[in-house]
Amino acid sequence: MARHDTLAAVDLGSNSFHLQIGRVVGGQIYPLDSVREVVRLGAGLTSDKRIDRATQAGALNALAKFSERLRGFPRQAVRVVGTNALRVAKNSAQFLREARSVLGFPIEVISGREEARLIYLGVAHSMPAASHKRLVIDVGGGSTEFIIGTGLEPQLTESLYMGCVSYSLNFFPEGRIDKARMKAAEVAARQELSGIVRTYRAAGWEEAVGSSGTARSIENILRENGFAEEGITRNGLEKLRSLLLKAEKADPDRVPGLRPNRAPVLPGGLAILSAALEELGIDKLRVSEGALRHGVLYDLLGRVEHRDMREVTVAQFMRRYHIDTGQAERVRNLSLTIYDALVPGADREDDADRLMLDWAARLAETGLSIAHAQYHKHSAYVLSSADMPGFSRMEQARLARIVLAHRGKLSKLSKVEEGGGLEGTDWKLVFALRTASLILRRRADDRLPFLRVAADAGGFAIDLPQSWLDENPLSADALESEVSQWKAVGMKLEIGALSDKKVSVLKQVR
Repeated sequence: MARHDTLAAVDLGSNSFHLQIGRVVGGQIYPLDSVREVVRLGAGLTSDKRIDRATQAGALNALAKFSERLRGFPRQAVRVVGTNALRVAKNSAQFLREARSVLGFPIEVISGREEARLIYLGVAHSMPAASHKRLVIDVGGGSTEFIIGTGLEPQLTESLYMGCVSYSLNFFPEGRIDKARMKAAEVAARQELSGIVRTYRAAGWEEAVGSSGTARSIENILRENGFAEEGITRNGLEKLRSLLLKAEKADPDRVPGLRPNRAPVLPGGLAILSAALEELGIDKLRVSEGALRHGVLYDLLGRVEHRDMREVTVAQFMRRYHIDTGQAERVRNLSLTIYDALVPGADREDDADRLMLDWAARLAETGLSIAHAQYHKHSAYVLSSADMPGFSRMEQARLARIVLAHRGKLSKLSKVEEGGGLEGTDWKLVFALRTASLILRRRADDRLPFLRVAADAGGFAIDLPQSWLDENPLSADALESEVSQWKAVGMKLEIGALSDKKVSVLKQVR
Protein backbone atom coordinates (compact mmCIF):
# COMPACT_ATOMS: atom_id res chain seq x y z
CA MET A 1 0.00 0.00 0.00
CA ALA A 2 1.33 3.44 -0.91
CA ARG A 3 2.45 5.79 1.84
CA HIS A 4 0.22 8.76 2.66
CA ASP A 5 1.11 11.84 4.71
CA THR A 6 -2.50 12.54 5.71
CA LEU A 7 -4.99 9.92 6.89
CA ALA A 8 -8.68 10.09 7.78
CA ALA A 9 -10.93 7.92 9.93
CA VAL A 10 -14.72 7.98 10.09
CA ASP A 11 -16.55 6.36 13.01
CA LEU A 12 -20.25 5.74 12.38
CA GLY A 13 -21.26 5.28 16.01
CA SER A 14 -24.68 4.53 17.43
CA ASN A 15 -24.81 8.01 19.01
CA SER A 16 -22.51 10.23 16.96
CA PHE A 17 -20.60 10.17 13.68
CA HIS A 18 -16.98 11.33 13.92
CA LEU A 19 -14.47 12.34 11.25
CA GLN A 20 -10.84 12.55 12.37
CA ILE A 21 -8.02 13.71 10.09
CA GLY A 22 -4.36 13.44 11.06
CA ARG A 23 -0.94 14.15 9.62
CA VAL A 24 1.67 11.38 9.75
CA VAL A 25 5.07 12.51 11.03
CA GLY A 26 7.72 10.04 12.14
CA GLY A 27 5.30 7.19 12.76
CA GLN A 28 2.99 9.37 14.86
CA ILE A 29 -0.34 10.94 13.92
CA TYR A 30 -0.93 14.59 14.75
CA PRO A 31 -4.54 15.86 14.59
CA LEU A 32 -5.39 18.26 11.80
CA ASP A 33 -9.17 18.39 11.88
CA SER A 34 -12.17 16.72 13.46
CA VAL A 35 -15.90 16.89 12.78
CA ARG A 36 -18.68 15.47 14.96
CA GLU A 37 -22.32 15.06 14.05
CA VAL A 38 -24.91 13.82 16.58
CA VAL A 39 -26.99 11.34 14.57
CA ARG A 40 -28.29 8.86 17.18
CA LEU A 41 -28.46 6.01 14.73
CA GLY A 42 -29.28 3.66 17.63
CA ALA A 43 -32.31 5.75 18.57
CA GLY A 44 -33.64 5.29 15.05
CA LEU A 45 -33.91 1.52 15.39
CA THR A 46 -37.55 0.46 15.22
CA SER A 47 -39.04 -2.42 17.21
CA ASP A 48 -38.17 -4.79 14.38
CA LYS A 49 -34.54 -3.59 14.33
CA ARG A 50 -34.67 -1.38 11.26
CA ILE A 51 -33.23 2.12 11.01
CA ASP A 52 -36.17 4.44 10.25
CA ARG A 53 -36.06 6.72 7.21
CA ALA A 54 -35.88 9.96 9.21
CA THR A 55 -32.76 8.77 11.02
CA GLN A 56 -31.27 7.53 7.76
CA ALA A 57 -31.86 10.94 6.19
CA GLY A 58 -30.07 12.65 9.09
CA ALA A 59 -27.18 10.20 8.84
CA LEU A 60 -26.83 10.72 5.09
CA ASN A 61 -26.85 14.48 5.61
CA ALA A 62 -23.98 14.13 8.11
CA LEU A 63 -22.05 11.97 5.66
CA ALA A 64 -22.53 14.55 2.92
CA LYS A 65 -20.73 17.05 5.16
CA PHE A 66 -17.92 14.56 5.79
CA SER A 67 -17.71 13.93 2.05
CA GLU A 68 -16.95 17.58 1.40
CA ARG A 69 -14.02 17.48 3.84
CA LEU A 70 -12.71 14.19 2.41
CA ARG A 71 -12.81 15.37 -1.19
CA GLY A 72 -9.51 14.55 -2.89
CA PHE A 73 -8.39 11.92 -0.37
CA PRO A 74 -7.11 8.68 -1.95
CA ARG A 75 -9.26 5.66 -1.12
CA GLN A 76 -6.36 3.98 0.70
CA ALA A 77 -5.94 6.98 3.04
CA VAL A 78 -9.47 6.77 4.44
CA ARG A 79 -11.08 4.09 6.61
CA VAL A 80 -14.75 4.16 7.58
CA VAL A 81 -16.15 1.84 10.26
CA GLY A 82 -19.65 1.20 11.55
CA THR A 83 -20.44 -0.12 15.02
CA ASN A 84 -23.33 -1.57 17.03
CA ALA A 85 -26.36 0.05 15.37
CA LEU A 86 -25.12 -1.11 11.96
CA ARG A 87 -24.30 -4.54 13.37
CA VAL A 88 -27.86 -5.14 14.56
CA ALA A 89 -29.96 -3.26 11.99
CA LYS A 90 -31.73 -5.61 9.57
CA ASN A 91 -31.67 -2.98 6.84
CA SER A 92 -28.05 -1.97 7.31
CA ALA A 93 -27.09 -3.32 3.85
CA GLN A 94 -29.57 -0.99 2.14
CA PHE A 95 -28.44 1.98 4.25
CA LEU A 96 -24.76 1.22 3.66
CA ARG A 97 -25.25 1.28 -0.10
CA GLU A 98 -26.74 4.76 0.11
CA ALA A 99 -24.16 5.86 2.68
CA ARG A 100 -21.24 4.76 0.51
CA SER A 101 -22.69 6.60 -2.47
CA VAL A 102 -22.96 9.82 -0.44
CA LEU A 103 -19.63 9.54 1.38
CA GLY A 104 -17.63 8.26 -1.57
CA PHE A 105 -15.70 5.63 0.40
CA PRO A 106 -16.36 2.00 1.37
CA ILE A 107 -17.81 1.38 4.83
CA GLU A 108 -16.84 -1.57 7.03
CA VAL A 109 -19.10 -2.82 9.79
CA ILE A 110 -16.76 -4.16 12.46
CA SER A 111 -17.44 -6.78 15.14
CA GLY A 112 -17.67 -5.84 18.80
CA ARG A 113 -14.28 -7.33 19.60
CA GLU A 114 -12.65 -5.60 16.64
CA GLU A 115 -14.19 -2.37 17.90
CA ALA A 116 -12.68 -3.09 21.31
CA ARG A 117 -9.24 -3.71 19.79
CA LEU A 118 -9.33 -0.44 17.88
CA ILE A 119 -10.56 1.51 20.92
CA TYR A 120 -7.64 0.17 22.94
CA LEU A 121 -5.22 1.13 20.17
CA GLY A 122 -6.58 4.69 20.18
CA VAL A 123 -6.41 4.99 23.96
CA ALA A 124 -2.91 3.49 24.18
CA HIS A 125 -1.55 5.95 21.62
CA SER A 126 -3.15 8.91 23.41
CA MET A 127 -1.58 8.14 26.81
CA PRO A 128 2.00 8.02 28.09
CA ALA A 129 3.79 4.74 27.41
CA ALA A 130 3.50 2.36 30.36
CA SER A 131 4.57 -1.20 31.13
CA HIS A 132 1.65 -1.91 33.46
CA LYS A 133 -1.76 -3.35 32.58
CA ARG A 134 -4.59 -0.99 31.71
CA LEU A 135 -8.31 -1.65 31.76
CA VAL A 136 -10.19 0.48 29.22
CA ILE A 137 -13.95 0.97 29.46
CA ASP A 138 -15.73 2.60 26.53
CA VAL A 139 -19.46 3.27 26.91
CA GLY A 140 -20.79 3.83 23.40
CA GLY A 141 -24.25 4.45 22.04
CA GLY A 142 -25.20 0.79 21.52
CA SER A 143 -22.43 -1.25 23.12
CA THR A 144 -19.81 -1.01 25.83
CA GLU A 145 -16.30 -2.34 25.31
CA PHE A 146 -13.97 -3.66 28.01
CA ILE A 147 -10.30 -4.20 27.19
CA ILE A 148 -7.27 -5.18 29.27
CA GLY A 149 -3.90 -4.66 27.65
CA THR A 150 -0.27 -3.76 28.11
CA GLY A 151 1.48 -1.15 26.02
CA LEU A 152 -0.11 -1.22 22.56
CA GLU A 153 -1.26 -4.83 22.83
CA PRO A 154 -4.80 -5.75 23.99
CA GLN A 155 -5.01 -9.07 25.82
CA LEU A 156 -8.70 -9.33 26.74
CA THR A 157 -11.44 -7.79 24.59
CA GLU A 158 -15.19 -7.89 25.16
CA SER A 159 -18.14 -5.98 23.75
CA LEU A 160 -21.40 -6.03 25.69
CA TYR A 161 -24.77 -5.16 24.21
CA MET A 162 -25.53 -2.12 26.31
CA GLY A 163 -25.04 1.55 25.45
CA CYS A 164 -26.01 5.04 26.51
CA VAL A 165 -28.54 5.45 23.68
CA SER A 166 -30.26 2.07 24.04
CA TYR A 167 -30.36 2.21 27.86
CA SER A 168 -31.63 5.81 27.92
CA LEU A 169 -34.44 4.89 25.52
CA ASN A 170 -35.36 1.64 27.26
CA PHE A 171 -35.17 2.67 30.92
CA PHE A 172 -35.74 6.44 30.84
CA PRO A 173 -38.54 7.07 28.32
CA GLU A 174 -39.08 10.76 27.59
CA GLY A 175 -36.06 11.47 29.79
CA ARG A 176 -37.84 10.81 33.09
CA ILE A 177 -35.49 9.72 35.90
CA ASP A 178 -36.54 8.17 39.21
CA LYS A 179 -35.10 5.60 41.62
CA ALA A 180 -36.97 2.64 40.14
CA ARG A 181 -35.83 3.39 36.59
CA MET A 182 -32.24 4.01 37.63
CA LYS A 183 -32.14 0.81 39.67
CA ALA A 184 -33.63 -1.21 36.79
CA ALA A 185 -30.99 0.16 34.38
CA GLU A 186 -28.14 -0.55 36.80
CA VAL A 187 -29.39 -4.10 37.48
CA ALA A 188 -29.64 -4.79 33.75
CA ALA A 189 -26.07 -3.54 33.26
CA ARG A 190 -24.80 -5.67 36.13
CA GLN A 191 -26.44 -8.72 34.58
CA GLU A 192 -24.66 -8.01 31.27
CA LEU A 193 -21.39 -7.65 33.17
CA SER A 194 -21.79 -10.88 35.12
CA GLY A 195 -20.36 -12.98 32.29
CA ILE A 196 -16.99 -11.19 32.24
CA VAL A 197 -16.39 -9.98 35.80
CA ARG A 198 -14.59 -13.09 37.10
CA THR A 199 -12.27 -13.32 34.07
CA TYR A 200 -11.39 -9.64 34.15
CA ARG A 201 -10.79 -9.51 37.87
CA ALA A 202 -8.56 -12.58 37.61
CA ALA A 203 -6.52 -10.91 34.85
CA GLY A 204 -6.10 -7.75 36.91
CA TRP A 205 -4.93 -4.26 35.97
CA GLU A 206 -3.02 -1.39 37.56
CA GLU A 207 -4.88 1.50 35.91
CA ALA A 208 -8.49 1.91 34.79
CA VAL A 209 -9.29 4.28 31.92
CA GLY A 210 -12.55 5.57 30.47
CA SER A 211 -12.83 6.66 26.85
CA SER A 212 -15.28 8.27 24.39
CA GLY A 213 -18.15 10.70 24.81
CA THR A 214 -19.91 9.27 27.87
CA ALA A 215 -16.74 9.19 29.97
CA ARG A 216 -15.60 12.66 28.90
CA SER A 217 -19.04 14.14 29.45
CA ILE A 218 -19.43 12.64 32.92
CA GLU A 219 -15.90 13.72 33.91
CA ASN A 220 -16.74 17.28 32.89
CA ILE A 221 -19.99 17.25 34.92
CA LEU A 222 -18.24 15.86 38.01
CA ARG A 223 -15.54 18.52 37.79
CA GLU A 224 -17.99 21.40 37.20
CA ASN A 225 -20.07 20.34 40.22
CA GLY A 226 -17.08 19.73 42.47
CA PHE A 227 -17.89 16.01 42.70
CA ALA A 228 -14.37 15.02 41.60
CA GLU A 229 -11.21 16.97 40.86
CA GLU A 230 -10.10 14.75 37.98
CA GLY A 231 -11.37 11.64 36.26
CA ILE A 232 -14.43 9.67 37.32
CA THR A 233 -14.82 8.35 40.84
CA ARG A 234 -17.40 5.99 42.27
CA ASN A 235 -18.25 8.59 44.89
CA GLY A 236 -18.64 11.23 42.18
CA LEU A 237 -21.05 9.01 40.26
CA GLU A 238 -23.16 8.56 43.38
CA LYS A 239 -23.41 12.34 43.77
CA LEU A 240 -24.34 12.76 40.11
CA ARG A 241 -26.94 10.04 40.49
CA SER A 242 -28.52 11.92 43.44
CA LEU A 243 -28.47 15.18 41.47
CA LEU A 244 -30.30 13.61 38.53
CA LEU A 245 -32.85 11.93 40.78
CA LYS A 246 -33.56 15.25 42.42
CA ALA A 247 -33.92 17.03 39.07
CA GLU A 248 -35.99 14.11 37.70
CA LYS A 249 -34.33 14.56 34.30
CA ALA A 250 -30.99 15.40 32.74
CA ASP A 251 -31.56 19.16 32.48
CA PRO A 252 -28.57 21.24 31.24
CA ASP A 253 -30.01 24.26 33.11
CA ARG A 254 -29.86 22.38 36.41
CA VAL A 255 -26.77 20.21 35.86
CA PRO A 256 -23.65 22.35 35.40
CA GLY A 257 -21.29 20.96 32.78
CA LEU A 258 -23.98 19.00 30.91
CA ARG A 259 -24.14 19.84 27.20
CA PRO A 260 -27.64 19.91 25.67
CA ASN A 261 -26.79 17.30 22.99
CA ARG A 262 -25.50 14.88 25.64
CA ALA A 263 -28.51 15.27 27.98
CA PRO A 264 -30.82 12.68 26.29
CA VAL A 265 -28.28 9.87 26.69
CA LEU A 266 -26.73 10.79 30.05
CA PRO A 267 -28.93 8.64 32.35
CA GLY A 268 -28.26 5.43 30.40
CA GLY A 269 -24.54 6.14 30.28
CA LEU A 270 -24.45 6.90 34.02
CA ALA A 271 -26.25 3.65 34.88
CA ILE A 272 -23.83 1.57 32.79
CA LEU A 273 -20.71 3.28 34.11
CA SER A 274 -21.93 3.05 37.72
CA ALA A 275 -22.61 -0.67 37.34
CA ALA A 276 -19.21 -1.26 35.70
CA LEU A 277 -17.27 0.48 38.49
CA GLU A 278 -19.28 -1.36 41.14
CA GLU A 279 -18.96 -4.83 39.60
CA LEU A 280 -15.27 -4.49 38.76
CA GLY A 281 -14.36 -2.86 42.07
CA ILE A 282 -13.02 0.34 40.52
CA ASP A 283 -12.78 3.47 42.66
CA LYS A 284 -11.48 5.81 39.98
CA LEU A 285 -11.30 6.01 36.19
CA ARG A 286 -8.77 8.14 34.39
CA VAL A 287 -10.32 9.62 31.23
CA SER A 288 -8.50 9.43 27.91
CA GLU A 289 -8.86 11.63 24.84
CA GLY A 290 -8.26 8.57 22.64
CA ALA A 291 -11.22 6.72 21.17
CA LEU A 292 -12.27 4.41 18.35
CA ARG A 293 -11.55 6.90 15.57
CA HIS A 294 -7.98 7.39 16.81
CA GLY A 295 -7.47 3.64 16.89
CA VAL A 296 -8.78 3.40 13.32
CA LEU A 297 -6.22 6.02 12.26
CA TYR A 298 -3.32 4.15 13.85
CA ASP A 299 -4.52 0.84 12.43
CA LEU A 300 -4.68 2.49 9.01
CA LEU A 301 -1.17 3.84 9.55
CA GLY A 302 -0.02 0.28 10.22
CA ARG A 303 -1.52 -0.82 6.91
CA VAL A 304 0.14 1.90 4.86
CA GLU A 305 3.46 1.21 6.60
CA HIS A 306 3.15 -2.54 6.01
CA ARG A 307 2.24 -3.43 9.60
CA ASP A 308 -1.20 -4.73 8.77
CA MET A 309 -2.97 -6.50 11.66
CA ARG A 310 -4.77 -8.64 9.10
CA GLU A 311 -1.45 -10.13 8.02
CA VAL A 312 -0.71 -11.01 11.64
CA THR A 313 -4.11 -12.70 11.93
CA VAL A 314 -3.62 -14.73 8.74
CA ALA A 315 -0.26 -15.98 10.02
CA GLN A 316 -1.84 -16.88 13.38
CA PHE A 317 -4.66 -18.80 11.69
CA MET A 318 -2.19 -20.74 9.57
CA ARG A 319 -0.42 -21.85 12.75
CA ARG A 320 -3.59 -22.47 14.75
CA TYR A 321 -5.19 -24.66 12.08
CA HIS A 322 -1.95 -26.43 11.09
CA ILE A 323 -2.16 -25.35 7.46
CA ASP A 324 0.41 -26.91 5.12
CA THR A 325 2.53 -23.80 4.49
CA GLY A 326 4.26 -25.30 1.45
CA GLN A 327 1.01 -26.02 -0.34
CA ALA A 328 -0.49 -22.70 0.76
CA GLU A 329 2.48 -20.85 -0.74
CA ARG A 330 2.28 -22.82 -4.00
CA VAL A 331 -1.44 -22.09 -4.36
CA ARG A 332 -0.92 -18.46 -3.40
CA ASN A 333 1.78 -17.90 -6.00
CA LEU A 334 -0.10 -19.55 -8.86
CA SER A 335 -3.39 -17.86 -7.91
CA LEU A 336 -1.73 -14.44 -7.96
CA THR A 337 -0.02 -15.23 -11.26
CA ILE A 338 -3.39 -16.07 -12.83
CA TYR A 339 -5.01 -12.98 -11.32
CA ASP A 340 -2.23 -10.72 -12.59
CA ALA A 341 -2.73 -12.12 -16.10
CA LEU A 342 -6.48 -11.39 -15.86
CA VAL A 343 -5.92 -7.85 -14.53
CA PRO A 344 -2.86 -6.55 -16.41
CA GLY A 345 -1.39 -3.17 -15.52
CA ALA A 346 -3.13 -2.85 -12.12
CA ASP A 347 -1.36 -1.25 -9.17
CA ARG A 348 -0.38 -4.42 -7.32
CA GLU A 349 0.51 -2.64 -4.07
CA ASP A 350 -2.88 -0.99 -3.58
CA ASP A 351 -5.05 -3.74 -5.11
CA ALA A 352 -7.50 -4.79 -2.38
CA ASP A 353 -8.88 -7.62 -4.54
CA ARG A 354 -5.41 -9.11 -5.01
CA LEU A 355 -4.81 -8.93 -1.27
CA MET A 356 -8.12 -10.73 -0.64
CA LEU A 357 -7.04 -13.50 -3.04
CA ASP A 358 -3.69 -13.75 -1.25
CA TRP A 359 -5.46 -14.35 2.10
CA ALA A 360 -8.00 -16.76 0.59
CA ALA A 361 -5.23 -18.87 -0.97
CA ARG A 362 -3.33 -19.13 2.31
CA LEU A 363 -6.43 -19.87 4.40
CA ALA A 364 -8.35 -22.11 1.98
CA GLU A 365 -7.34 -25.29 3.84
CA THR A 366 -8.26 -24.02 7.33
CA GLY A 367 -11.01 -26.64 7.53
CA LEU A 368 -8.68 -29.60 6.90
CA SER A 369 -7.86 -29.62 10.62
CA ILE A 370 -11.56 -30.30 11.28
CA ALA A 371 -12.35 -32.86 8.57
CA HIS A 372 -11.12 -33.69 5.07
CA ALA A 373 -14.58 -34.28 3.62
CA GLN A 374 -16.13 -30.97 2.57
CA TYR A 375 -13.21 -29.18 4.19
CA HIS A 376 -13.88 -26.01 2.17
CA LYS A 377 -17.21 -25.67 3.98
CA HIS A 378 -15.50 -25.98 7.35
CA SER A 379 -12.95 -23.41 6.20
CA ALA A 380 -15.68 -20.97 5.18
CA TYR A 381 -17.53 -21.44 8.47
CA VAL A 382 -14.42 -20.75 10.55
CA LEU A 383 -13.44 -17.70 8.50
CA SER A 384 -16.93 -16.20 8.71
CA SER A 385 -17.49 -16.93 12.41
CA ALA A 386 -14.14 -16.65 14.22
CA ASP A 387 -12.72 -13.50 15.76
CA MET A 388 -10.20 -12.23 13.19
CA PRO A 389 -8.48 -9.08 14.52
CA GLY A 390 -8.02 -6.45 11.83
CA PHE A 391 -10.79 -7.79 9.58
CA SER A 392 -14.19 -6.17 9.26
CA ARG A 393 -17.30 -8.34 9.21
CA MET A 394 -17.68 -7.70 5.47
CA GLU A 395 -14.08 -8.70 4.79
CA GLN A 396 -14.55 -11.93 6.74
CA ALA A 397 -17.78 -12.71 4.90
CA ARG A 398 -16.15 -12.06 1.52
CA LEU A 399 -13.10 -14.13 2.42
CA ALA A 400 -15.35 -17.00 3.51
CA ARG A 401 -17.38 -16.89 0.27
CA ILE A 402 -14.27 -17.04 -1.92
CA VAL A 403 -12.86 -19.94 0.09
CA LEU A 404 -16.22 -21.73 -0.04
CA ALA A 405 -16.23 -21.32 -3.83
CA HIS A 406 -12.70 -22.58 -4.42
CA ARG A 407 -13.81 -26.22 -4.39
CA GLY A 408 -16.92 -28.27 -5.09
CA LYS A 409 -20.07 -27.12 -6.88
CA LEU A 410 -20.29 -23.47 -7.83
CA SER A 411 -24.08 -23.70 -7.83
CA LYS A 412 -24.01 -23.60 -4.02
CA LEU A 413 -23.16 -19.90 -4.28
CA SER A 414 -26.67 -19.08 -5.43
CA LYS A 415 -27.80 -19.78 -1.85
CA VAL A 416 -25.11 -17.52 -0.45
CA GLU A 417 -25.94 -14.55 -2.67
CA GLU A 418 -29.01 -13.68 -0.60
CA GLY A 419 -26.64 -12.78 2.23
CA GLY A 420 -24.39 -10.56 0.14
CA GLY A 421 -23.09 -12.84 -2.56
CA LEU A 422 -20.06 -12.56 -4.78
CA GLU A 423 -19.15 -9.17 -6.17
CA GLY A 424 -18.26 -8.84 -9.84
CA THR A 425 -14.51 -8.94 -9.22
CA ASP A 426 -14.88 -11.93 -6.89
CA TRP A 427 -15.48 -14.26 -9.83
CA LYS A 428 -11.93 -13.58 -11.02
CA LEU A 429 -10.62 -14.42 -7.56
CA VAL A 430 -12.65 -17.64 -7.51
CA PHE A 431 -11.45 -18.62 -10.98
CA ALA A 432 -7.81 -17.98 -10.04
CA LEU A 433 -8.06 -19.93 -6.77
CA ARG A 434 -10.03 -22.86 -8.23
CA THR A 435 -7.66 -23.19 -11.17
CA ALA A 436 -4.53 -22.99 -9.02
CA SER A 437 -5.90 -25.53 -6.52
CA LEU A 438 -6.76 -27.92 -9.33
CA ILE A 439 -3.41 -27.68 -11.11
CA LEU A 440 -1.52 -28.08 -7.82
CA ARG A 441 -3.55 -31.06 -6.64
CA ARG A 442 -0.41 -33.25 -6.36
CA ARG A 443 0.82 -30.94 -3.55
CA ALA A 444 4.38 -31.12 -4.87
CA ASP A 445 6.95 -28.68 -6.21
CA ASP A 446 6.48 -29.86 -9.78
CA ARG A 447 7.42 -27.64 -12.66
CA LEU A 448 4.28 -25.71 -13.55
CA PRO A 449 2.94 -25.81 -17.09
CA PHE A 450 2.79 -22.79 -19.32
CA LEU A 451 -0.72 -21.40 -19.14
CA ARG A 452 -2.63 -18.57 -20.74
CA VAL A 453 -5.82 -17.16 -19.24
CA ALA A 454 -8.38 -14.59 -20.33
CA ALA A 455 -11.65 -13.17 -19.06
CA ASP A 456 -14.61 -11.33 -20.50
CA ALA A 457 -18.13 -10.49 -19.38
CA GLY A 458 -19.30 -14.03 -20.13
CA GLY A 459 -16.64 -16.01 -18.32
CA PHE A 460 -13.10 -17.32 -18.65
CA ALA A 461 -10.72 -19.17 -20.95
CA ILE A 462 -7.61 -21.14 -20.12
CA ASP A 463 -5.07 -22.64 -22.52
CA LEU A 464 -2.57 -25.33 -21.45
CA PRO A 465 0.03 -27.36 -23.36
CA GLN A 466 -1.42 -30.49 -24.96
CA SER A 467 1.63 -32.41 -23.73
CA TRP A 468 0.84 -31.45 -20.12
CA LEU A 469 -2.81 -32.43 -20.50
CA ASP A 470 -1.71 -35.82 -21.91
CA GLU A 471 0.72 -36.38 -19.02
CA ASN A 472 -1.86 -35.36 -16.40
CA PRO A 473 -5.14 -37.04 -17.38
CA LEU A 474 -6.65 -36.65 -13.91
CA SER A 475 -6.12 -32.89 -13.99
CA ALA A 476 -7.30 -32.71 -17.60
CA ASP A 477 -10.50 -34.49 -16.67
CA ALA A 478 -11.02 -32.18 -13.68
CA LEU A 479 -10.58 -29.14 -15.92
CA GLU A 480 -13.22 -30.48 -18.30
CA SER A 481 -15.57 -30.92 -15.35
CA GLU A 482 -15.04 -27.24 -14.51
CA VAL A 483 -16.86 -26.29 -17.70
CA SER A 484 -20.17 -27.61 -16.34
CA GLN A 485 -19.55 -26.00 -12.96
CA TRP A 486 -19.25 -22.54 -14.49
CA LYS A 487 -22.20 -23.22 -16.79
CA ALA A 488 -24.32 -23.90 -13.70
CA VAL A 489 -23.82 -20.28 -12.59
CA GLY A 490 -24.44 -18.85 -16.06
CA MET A 491 -20.81 -18.40 -17.05
CA LYS A 492 -18.63 -20.04 -19.66
CA LEU A 493 -15.25 -21.71 -19.29
CA GLU A 494 -13.27 -22.60 -22.41
CA ILE A 495 -10.37 -25.05 -22.17
CA GLY A 496 -7.81 -24.89 -24.97
CA ALA A 497 -4.85 -27.14 -25.83
CA LEU A 498 -1.61 -25.63 -27.14
CA SER A 499 0.91 -27.44 -29.30
CA ASP A 500 4.54 -27.45 -28.24
CA LYS A 501 5.33 -25.16 -31.17
CA LYS A 502 2.65 -22.67 -30.10
CA VAL A 503 3.90 -22.71 -26.52
CA SER A 504 7.43 -21.99 -27.72
CA VAL A 505 6.23 -18.99 -29.75
CA LEU A 506 4.16 -17.62 -26.87
CA LYS A 507 7.08 -17.91 -24.46
CA GLN A 508 9.24 -15.91 -26.86
CA VAL A 509 6.58 -13.21 -27.12
CA ARG A 510 6.49 -12.93 -23.35
